[in-house]
Amino acid sequence: MPISPYLRWLREKVGSTLIQMPSAAVIAFDDQGRVMLVYSGDTDQWVAPGGGVDPLERPADAAVREMWEETGLFVELTGIVGVYSGPEFAITYPNGDRTSYVTTAFAARIVRGSAHPDGDETLDVRAVSEADLDHLENLAPWTRIVLADAFARRGQASYRPPTWEPE
Repeated sequence: MPISPYLRWLREKVGSTLIQMPSAAVIAFDDQGRVMLVYSGDTDQWVAPGGGVDPLERPADAAVREMWEETGLFVELTGIVGVYSGPEFAITYPNGDRTSYVTTAFAARIVRGSAHPDGDETLDVRAVSEADLDHLENLAPWTRIVLADAFARRGQASYRPPTWEPE
């Protein structure tokens, strides 16, 4: 499902104006310590599976749902990698829609399923080791940030320190 009914409704009201949305991403480790990434048809980049959190939806439910929809894998969430936002988490889609995401990235383990792209949002699914990241072309900047934290801080939540302070 490329765009939720809620987001479609919202876009009818505001057009392609920059909006801020909550989102959830999944960093699912396999038995070999690799993470599952998907190739996004929207952005032509490798990204962590995930997507928008709809109104009244729990971020954890959105994470598990998006992982299933995009990869065919059902996961158990094991913790929070971190909470992220900022310029690297802003996307302009091919149709001109602009979105700034506040992303809760969850760590997970794969429970069942067979990895395959949905053929719409995701064009490929791949397990990637930490060493593979340096050679992976078209890795989204936001995914690189989240993966660096996931590999470096396994089991510990991360966040970017605040930069704001009063004058």
